[in-house]
Amino acid sequence: MPRPALGRGLGALIGQNELSESLIREIPIEQIRPNPYQPRQRFSEESLVELAASIRELGVLQPIIVRQESEGSYVLIAGERRLRAARIAGLATIPAIVRSPSEQQMLEMALVENVQREDINPVDAALAYKRLIEEFGLTQEQVAQRVGKSVPAISNTMRLLQLPEYILKSMREGVISEGHGRALLMVKDPTLQRQLWSDIVSEGLSVRAAELRARELRPLNPTPQNAPSSAPQPSPAPPELKALEHNLSAYLGTRVQVVQWGGGGGRIVIEFYSEEELGRILEVIAPHGL
Repeated sequence: MPRPALGRGLGALIGQNELSESLIREIPIEQIRPNPYQPRQRFSEESLVELAASIRELGVLQPIIVRQESEGSYVLIAGERRLRAARIAGLATIPAIVRSPSEQQMLEMALVENVQREDINPVDAALAYKRLIEEFGLTQEQVAQRVGKSVPAISNTMRLLQLPEYILKSMREGVISEGHGRALLMVKDPTLQRQLWSDIVSEGLSVRAAELRARELRPLNPTPQNAPSSAPQPSPAPPELKALEHNLSAYLGTRVQVVQWGGGGGRIVIEFYSEEELGRILEVIAPHGL
C-alpha cells in the first residue's frame, strides 16, 4: 500500500504543472553540484548500489530537480540519491527539472523529499528544522506545516540536539532510535545518561524499556510545600491511566504523572527542568499563546 503524502509535498512546493514531461531536460551529470542545503548527511552505500542496478535496467524513472546557476552549471535541489546512483551506474546525463528557488525553498524541498521518504535520520532532520528556524525565521508551526508533521513532533525532534555528541552519532548511524533519544533526555545526570545509553546499546532495550529505566534513574518530584496535609491519598493507577501517562509523556517530551484519587478527582503533574524546557512545553500545549 503506498505511503500517503505528508504536508504539501514536492508537487505543491514545485508546482504540479512543472512535473510535465515537456519540462524535463537531460543534463550532463558532471555539470551538477550537490545541494549545499541537503539536510541528510549519510547515504547507505548498499542502497545506492541497488538503485544503480535498477537505473541500469530501467533508467531514472523520476527526474531530479536542479537550479541553473550559469550556462552549463547547475545546483541540485532534490534527488541526491538518484544523482549518486546514476553516477555509479555510469550515466552521462540524467533527466531533470530546472527551477529557480530561493535558498529557503532549496532547503525546504530537500527536507520534504527526505522526510516523506523516511530517508533522513532524526539528528539530520533536527538540524534542518533548526536551520529553517534560525536562518530563515520560520516558527515551529510553519516548519510543521511545510513537512506535514505536528508541532510537538518538530519540537521533540529538535530537543534531541540537547544530547551529547556520542548519543547523536549513534542515532545518526541507526544504532538507537529517536524514541531511545527521547528516553535519554529524561536523564539529566551525564554519568547516568551514559550508563543508560550503554544499556540500550548492549542489551538491545526497547524504547518502552528504556523509558521505564530512565524513570527509575530520575528522582520523584517532592511534595509541594503548599500542598494541603489532608490531601486525598492516590489509589493504585489502573492500566488505562498508565497508558495515558505514557502517551502524554511522548506527546510533551517529558515525564508526566497522572494521579487519580479515590473520589474520582486527581491531578496531572508535568515535569520540567529549566525555563527553556518550560517554554517548549507551553508552546506544545498552547502554540498560539495563553
